[in-house]
Amino acid sequence: MRTLLLTLLAAASVSAQAAYDSLYLRSTVYRNLTALYDLSRTERADIVFFGNSITYGAGSWGELLGRERVVNRGIGGDNLPGMLRRAGQVTRLRPKLCFVMAGINDLYTDAPPDTVLRRYAQLIDTLTAAGIVPVIQSTLHVNPKWKRTEEKNPQVARLNAQLRQLAASRSLDFVDLNPVLAPAGVLLDEYTTDGVHLTPAAYAQWRALLLPVLARHGL
Repeated sequence: MRTLLLTLLAAASVSAQAAYDSLYLRSTVYRNLTALYDLSRTERADIVFFGNSITYGAGSWGELLGRERVVNRGIGGDNLPGMLRRAGQVTRLRPKLCFVMAGINDLYTDAPPDTVLRRYAQLIDTLTAAGIVPVIQSTLHVNPKWKRTEEKNPQVARLNAQLRQLAASRSLDFVDLNPVLAPAGVLLDEYTTDGVHLTPAAYAQWRALLLPVLARHGL
C-alpha cells in the first residue's frame, strides 16, 4: 500500500510539473505574440527587455529610455518555461544587454520554488552562453487588489533573495525595484492599476533605476 501511495504521489508530481511546463502553450496571447516576434525584421539590438506582461506594458522601451536599438520581448502571462522556449527571439538579435524580469506567473501557478529558481538560472545561462550580458531584475511584489497577496508576497521575497545570490554568483547586475515600488513588501497603490500591472508612474521609477546600469555598460 505504501509503495502504491508513493507511486501515485510521484505520478501526480510529474503530472503537475508537465502542466506547469506547458501552461504558456494554452495562451492565445503567447502564440500570437511569439508568431509576431518571429515576423520581426529587426536583425540587431543593443538592448532587449525580456519578460511577461509587466515588461510588455512599457510599450516602446526605446522611447521610454531615450535609446535606439531597443527591443521589447515581453509577453503577457509568460512564465519561465515559455521564456526558455522562445529565448532564440532574444539571442538572434545579439544584444549587449538583456533585462530579464520573470517569476510572478510561475509562483501564481504554484510551481515549486526550486523549479522556478532552476529555470531562471537556466535562462540566464542560456543568454550568457550566447554572449549576452543578462541583467536580473527583481520579481515585483503584488498589491491586495490582486489575489492571494498574503500567500504570494513572502514567496516573491524569497525568490528575490535567491535571484540576488544568482546574480552575485554570475557577477551580474541585480536591479531591485521593490524598495521603490513596494517598500513595505506590498506594491504601492499609486504604482499599480490592478494589483500586479504597473502605472506610468511606476515605469518612470523603473527607468530611473535602469539609467545608471545603462551608463555603466556604455549604453
